[in-house]
Amino acid sequence: MTLTLYNTLTRRQEPFKTVEPGKVKMYCCGMTVYDYCHLGHARACIVWDVVRRYLQFIGYEVRYIQNFTDIDDKILKRSREEHTSMEAVAERFIQAYFEDMARLGIKEADEYPRATHTMNGIQRLIHELENKGYAYPANGDVYYAVRQFNEYGKLSGRKLEDLQAGASDRVHIEDPEYQKKKDPFDFALWKAAKPEEPAWESPWGKGRPGWHIECSAMVRDRLGETIDIHAGGADLIFPHHENEIAQSEPVTGKPLALYWLHNGMVKVDGEKMSKSLGNFTTIRDLLDRNVEPMAVRLFVLMAQYRKPIDFTDEAIAAATNGWHTLKEGLLFGYQYGGQLGSGEYLTSDIHVKRFQEAVNDDFNFPGGLAVLFELAKELRREGNIIVHQGKTDTPLEELQKQWRTLVMLAEVLGLEAKPEAETATIEGLSDAEIEDLIQQRQAARKAKNFAESDRLRDQLQAQGITLIDSRDGTRWHRN
Repeated sequence: MTLTLYNTLTRRQEPFKTVEPGKVKMYCCGMTVYDYCHLGHARACIVWDVVRRYLQFIGYEVRYIQNFTDIDDKILKRSREEHTSMEAVAERFIQAYFEDMARLGIKEADEYPRATHTMNGIQRLIHELENKGYAYPANGDVYYAVRQFNEYGKLSGRKLEDLQAGASDRVHIEDPEYQKKKDPFDFALWKAAKPEEPAWESPWGKGRPGWHIECSAMVRDRLGETIDIHAGGADLIFPHHENEIAQSEPVTGKPLALYWLHNGMVKVDGEKMSKSLGNFTTIRDLLDRNVEPMAVRLFVLMAQYRKPIDFTDEAIAAATNGWHTLKEGLLFGYQYGGQLGSGEYLTSDIHVKRFQEAVNDDFNFPGGLAVLFELAKELRREGNIIVHQGKTDTPLEELQKQWRTLVMLAEVLGLEAKPEAETATIEGLSDAEIEDLIQQRQAARKAKNFAESDRLRDQLQAQGITLIDSRDGTRWHRN
């Protein structure tokens, strides 16, 4: 059973072969942290979380990197609106990201590089592009010369002459940035400092990086010159991922990624999600409406990952019903554990083989789910027999193997259920109250009031809250 993937770059399905046998280097374009994560983010994060889990399941050692864009016009706009700093806005929504992902059962990446922590790598890459004739300075800005890269458009399939036809609608001669460019298709690698905005020293003057160069530099810094999988939403194919290739490959002379994978978009009741339409839904808003996190995961995984999905009340209701079926099967061993005894699933099990055969076909998670539903429904039927007859004719060893196989395969998809006693919420501080105390502690630390900072930490610790400080901020979990 060979894993094959649809590669956006080649527009065909190909056998999966890594740069280094047995190891996968995987990079996923992460969030621009100026707001709470929405349903589109949920789909992307769930899909790539399960891809990573499945690669590990079939034996690969996976190094998974997901970045944070923590310097951006939208972040700066929000900081001005809230009369706070860019760093404060970024930290707040990075923390919110981790909270939302934990609720969805998404494993943390191996590392979360940030644009503001990668300035040396960014400037190094821009300098190399300039030396090779792919970039040019212009009054404090630096631009990428698109026409210098003959392969520009190879990922998206777009050609500059086709883009030229519609350029008049997008280009304004009066635009100061346009006047600096040698060609309207050129894009910014470095932006000159503006008044009252964060800026970094550089060979071209004080300024900040463009969005596209950040990911090129972070991929190179954390994973090297060629990675196995570069993943993200389909909306990133052009221009973001196209520009990443254009920035990276002329410098290294190597492919940036062997496989480019993209998940489809999310619509809400048939329309594109947007705040103007009033259908913009954040992950936390959805889950706070008592939609079960595992039902959200199931809703995402029931669709082919490259296709668009439509979020409707009916769809989430169907996913919730499906989750309850799976949940019954997953809880079978806890309910009838005394009769099942101990044991392990068998990797040679026919269900495991069928699961792999399905998912090996370009991460066909719906096909894999069909195997899980088959197991869950059989266990539910056996449970009903035990309830009504006190026993079943099926050998307990067989039931044990089916249940453990179901639990194992469900875990690959991140679908987990525990008995109610194990999932009872801890009484005490609410998430909002914890966040408020952490903000107070950060303010105390900034003011060098370490006695107050320690008092707040001890207060949280007494409530069963552990804080984890790092250069990326403070995270917490309940003990």
